[in-house]
Amino acid sequence: MPDRLFKTVLFLAALCATPAHALTVEVEAPDEIKALLTQHLETARAARLGETLDAEEMARLQRQSELTAQDLLATEGYFSPQVDSVVERVGDDWRVSYRVVPGARTTVRSVKLGFEGALATRPETAGLRGRIERNFFLKPGMPFRQADWETAKVTALGPLLGGAYLAARIAASEARIDPDAQAADLALTIDSGPAFYYGQPHISGNQRYPVSIIRNMSPVKPGKPVRQQDLLDYQVALETSGYYAQAAVRIDPDPAQAAAVPIQVEVVERPEKAFSVGAGVSTDTGARVQASWLHRDILDRGMRLKLDARLETARQLGAVELAWPRNASGYENSLGLQLKQEDIEGQETRSSVLVAKRARTRGQIETTLSLQYQTEEQEIGNVVSERNQALVANYAWTQRTVGRAFFPRRGYVLTLQGGGAAEALLSDTNFVRLYGRHTHYFRAGDNGRLILRGELGSVLADTRDGIPTDFLFRAGGDNSVRGYAYQSLGRTLTGGVASVRYLATGSVEYNYFFEGNWGMAVFVDAGDAADSPGNLSPVYGYGVGARYRSPVGPINLDLAYGEATEEFRLHFSLGVSF
Repeated sequence: MPDRLFKTVLFLAALCATPAHALTVEVEAPDEIKALLTQHLETARAARLGETLDAEEMARLQRQSELTAQDLLATEGYFSPQVDSVVERVGDDWRVSYRVVPGARTTVRSVKLGFEGALATRPETAGLRGRIERNFFLKPGMPFRQADWETAKVTALGPLLGGAYLAARIAASEARIDPDAQAADLALTIDSGPAFYYGQPHISGNQRYPVSIIRNMSPVKPGKPVRQQDLLDYQVALETSGYYAQAAVRIDPDPAQAAAVPIQVEVVERPEKAFSVGAGVSTDTGARVQASWLHRDILDRGMRLKLDARLETARQLGAVELAWPRNASGYENSLGLQLKQEDIEGQETRSSVLVAKRARTRGQIETTLSLQYQTEEQEIGNVVSERNQALVANYAWTQRTVGRAFFPRRGYVLTLQGGGAAEALLSDTNFVRLYGRHTHYFRAGDNGRLILRGELGSVLADTRDGIPTDFLFRAGGDNSVRGYAYQSLGRTLTGGVASVRYLATGSVEYNYFFEGNWGMAVFVDAGDAADSPGNLSPVYGYGVGARYRSPVGPINLDLAYGEATEEFRLHFSLGVSF
């Protein structure tokens, strides 16, 4: 210390009269320490800013930087470092050189967790206490870092704050450092506070629609322990119901109300009536214009009446639907009528559909039970002409782990369907229909994603005759096997391609996004549709594409090569609503 003081005095005496000069800083230290010091030392910051310093300012920054270096190293677990610095004149400028030997790093020797509040006294919370202890971020033998210690304390509260213990807090914490042994003894006491239970919802902002809509959207019942995921599910259900433009669901973690904490629900209602038009284009069905009209409160009971009209190059349809709001059991019921005409790959159909549905959404799971009566007139190449009808009962189960993201990078969507018709019940033939589709998204680096897709379909029947085409299969197109025309893979007849009873497709795609919303894709698709499993002979399509993440959803442009046809085909989809 006397030697360092002498150097400082000598330095000031020699240079106190010098003018201000520029500064460069050099740090000799292990890489992980070097980056930290270079970022935070006062002298390094002054050098980055291009400051000019006189001798007095230089001496002050040098002393402060040495102290800062000691503090920074302590946060990384180095409590006995050696920090040496030298200030030199290089021409008209200053140069400061640091040599840092961090010494032995302190490691965690022991961890002691204690609990207070309801978590400590209730026997049924033993499992939760054990989970917090097992998952504690810092364990004996690990390096001690201040940032990790702070992270450990925060994450220990996570299971409590995400569950019923909304007032949980750190009651006491201590990191006792033994410099001689390079060891840290950690002690943490968590006060869970009381367990919170749901009370009644307190609703504001609702004026136009029945308040029962909001109450029936709730996934919780009074007396149930609070979970943050419940509140999020409630808010999402309100926002996606079609009645509310905005929704906020929260509770006030007041321990005095823990036995029955009110659920605060705030909504901003959508207008009672809405009219929208839109336009788009795709290489599957061509140009598209559409219009829809919606009334959200028929008979002042929250019943929704929707009229739709859509005109596409290859398909035209009109539809009307009457939907009831969700009931107290969580079900949404609807009735619909649809008239459709299409001409795709030489198969012309004109159909009418009457359908009743009962749908339910619980977290990530969506289920739909439907009863659909369909009549159809079909022609293929002006050669085959049929009239088909079927009364089909169907059950659909879907799990979505991708949330509502326009551009998911992880998670999956799995859909399973099963249904059938009986000749004795308004159907031309007996059949059972099974269908499944799985799309899985994987994060691939900072800017990429990998997409795997598989699809299987089967109609168990003696023949395809008498089965409406909506319950059969064809493959090819944007969302099937690229490189082939939309629904061009099926049973080839004179003048057209007929729908068949079996389907199998798959796809592997990689996306990489550059700066902004533009990206590229490479993919391989494969699949086929046939009238028997033995006749399934997959064809392949390979290609590259462009991706754009627009505010209304992704826009895809793909150029694919169909191996079986030896032709290139462009696939494009774009849609905008007004």
